[in-house]
Amino acid sequence: MSYSENAALTALAAVKDSDGKRDIVAAGRLGDLSYQDGYLRAVLQIDPKEADAFEPVRLAAEAALKAVKGVDRVSVMMTAHKAAPDVSRRPKKSSNPHQARRPEGYQGDAFVDHVIAVSSAKGGVGKSTIAANLAVALAKSGKKIGLLDADIHGPSVPMLMGLTGSRAVTTEKQGRRLIVPFEAHGVKVMSIGFLTDGDGPIVWRGPMVQGAISRMLWDVDWGELDMLIIDMPPGTGDPQLGLAQDIKPRGAIIVSTPQDLALLDARKGVAMFGKVNIPVFGLIENMSLFVCPDCGSSHEIFGTGGVAEEAKKLDVPLLGHAPLHISIRESSDKGEPIAAGDSAESQMFADMARTLTDLVTT
Repeated sequence: MSYSENAALTALAAVKDSDGKRDIVAAGRLGDLSYQDGYLRAVLQIDPKEADAFEPVRLAAEAALKAVKGVDRVSVMMTAHKAAPDVSRRPKKSSNPHQARRPEGYQGDAFVDHVIAVSSAKGGVGKSTIAANLAVALAKSGKKIGLLDADIHGPSVPMLMGLTGSRAVTTEKQGRRLIVPFEAHGVKVMSIGFLTDGDGPIVWRGPMVQGAISRMLWDVDWGELDMLIIDMPPGTGDPQLGLAQDIKPRGAIIVSTPQDLALLDARKGVAMFGKVNIPVFGLIENMSLFVCPDCGSSHEIFGTGGVAEEAKKLDVPLLGHAPLHISIRESSDKGEPIAAGDSAESQMFADMARTLTDLVTT
């Protein structure tokens, strides 16, 4: 019988947490769930003081997973987490009542100078395309750049960066097992797409999504980076708030199209980052106009000036414009970001990268 991750999650959702109030998935206990060749492995996150009292819960989770179709062997482990040690090269963080639950030992992001979140409160505005091309443009300028695809349910960075079908491997670093990022177009790249098999959907609840984003930051061997660009999932829910609290990016960029419907959601994105004290470096207008591939004429099919006007209202910079151009679509499908070339479109991303660098370093 074939294994179903959804069936495994359903089985775990029937297991009560140690306090008996919520199930272990809803309580955020599930740190990892992986399946290979009949072997199902789960990791439950606990406080060290709970170890003895939590053993019955671990056994119940193990029994529940053994009943899942397609599972021959089960391993349920408990892992204790605490706040991360201070990292000398990390910018100072403002006080925050939320305490990040980092694993002990060496941190994969220990030598990342700045984390930049690329976000859109609305899906379908080309956020991932902007994030990938911006990362490549920054790398072309001589910066050490990483790109983290945090869109758990719709990872597109592997295709955009020409890494479709790649599967991640691990390495040991100072006593910890870390994931090795791929390199493409001068950028270190990590995506949930490198950790899953096939093209099936990833059916995860909120706590698992938030945990996966954090782990791809802390448990990946990023090395020394000037900037790590995070392609955020669309919306203003748990993944965005969790990332803001756990990771505290240096700043955020909001991507929007000029149309009123997208701008309405862009305002929500700016407001969300404001509530968690993360500065918005600016807005990027994508699909600013359509360039006809036959005659070269331009058409403002989504309206004109909307993002520039909104940026002025919100008192944030307009970082640049990107057109709806067939060359950008073709390069994205090929896994060759247009920012890697020398076209007029690549120059637009170079200008955005230069503006962002100035904002980050001042």
